[in-house]
Amino acid sequence: MSDHVAPDFEELPGDPPPTPVVHYAEQALLGALLLAPERLKTIGLLEPGHFANAAHSALFAAMRTLSPPAPEAHRASPVWPNQLLAAAQHRAKALTAAYLHTLISVCPTDAHAPAYAQIVRSGHARRVLRRHADLLAQAARAPGPDPAEAVLTRSDELAAYLNELVTAFPSHAGSMPRAPESPTPTFEASAEAEDDEQMLLATATAHPDELLQMRWLHEGDFTNPLHAALFTSLTALVRRGAPVDPITLVWEAQQRGLLRDGPGPAQILDLLAHPAGAAVHWGQRVLQGALLRQAVAVASRIAALSADEATSVHQLAIGSRRSLSVLSAVRGRWHQATSPLPGTPPPRRPAVLQLPPVTSVRPAARASPGTRTPARPRG
Repeated sequence: MSDHVAPDFEELPGDPPPTPVVHYAEQALLGALLLAPERLKTIGLLEPGHFANAAHSALFAAMRTLSPPAPEAHRASPVWPNQLLAAAQHRAKALTAAYLHTLISVCPTDAHAPAYAQIVRSGHARRVLRRHADLLAQAARAPGPDPAEAVLTRSDELAAYLNELVTAFPSHAGSMPRAPESPTPTFEASAEAEDDEQMLLATATAHPDELLQMRWLHEGDFTNPLHAALFTSLTALVRRGAPVDPITLVWEAQQRGLLRDGPGPAQILDLLAHPAGAAVHWGQRVLQGALLRQAVAVASRIAALSADEATSVHQLAIGSRRSLSVLSAVRGRWHQATSPLPGTPPPRRPAVLQLPPVTSVRPAARASPGTRTPARPRG
């Protein structure tokens, strides 16, 4: 499994990080390898970056770099701990000979080194998954020139890492299914999102035929409940083949009970009064906002899952996949919105004329433009 996160704890060796069980497993593993260097061959794939504690990471890196002594020499003198301490102190000044003795004393048995290594890998996997979730939320909350592309890239990276986790941490007989509750983040409608939704409603009311191209947009993509309800009313009119204009839309909204406790007809007519551009463009902006909000929600759920220490890494990967599938559904609609419809011919390009050399033709008489009558301003 690839290593994505460098050690991020700079505390003294004896201070446990927020996940103390993993910290003690790191200590026990290093103690086992100090006692029996030959156990390095039994712990499987493990990298220095898998350790949460920077000092532990430095010590394990030294173990992988130096050749362990022969068993007889190791039993006769502390050559191995001394070599490791000298090599690791270049990266971890806080390491001392006394702490190496502490590592040895807290190790229950060196025979369990493979089990300790698996706990260390589990802690690392949980931290990396949380980091992926943070990067996904960051891409959605601080968008750049192409926010949707940035979110989809982070989503792909997250999905690839989840595939690694499912392979590296398979389920076992004692693995009970868990579905811990995860918070549903709340979003405050931004002024930009409100404007996009309003422009969509006004423009789609003025050009209702464009709604037929926007089956990828759903009511749930709107941040303002009134805008979502007006969009549903507008879509219903178009699908029935009914006349569409601001008055008929207000009437439809009234029939659906939107005016009972909400804004009055004058407010809705004012909202629809300034169409501009193309409805598809505004629809894409509304859908992009929904994509970004869903990415933040998925990241929040995965962060909540990773914070539950009772959830195994396999359960964590499966639960994260389920959360990511919700974003994938919005992603599919985004692909429909931004891709040409099947069978749509490509845009025409101007033909490139192959003109003969200038010396081989005689200049022809130039056609004069037709007479234009200037439009008179209406009085």
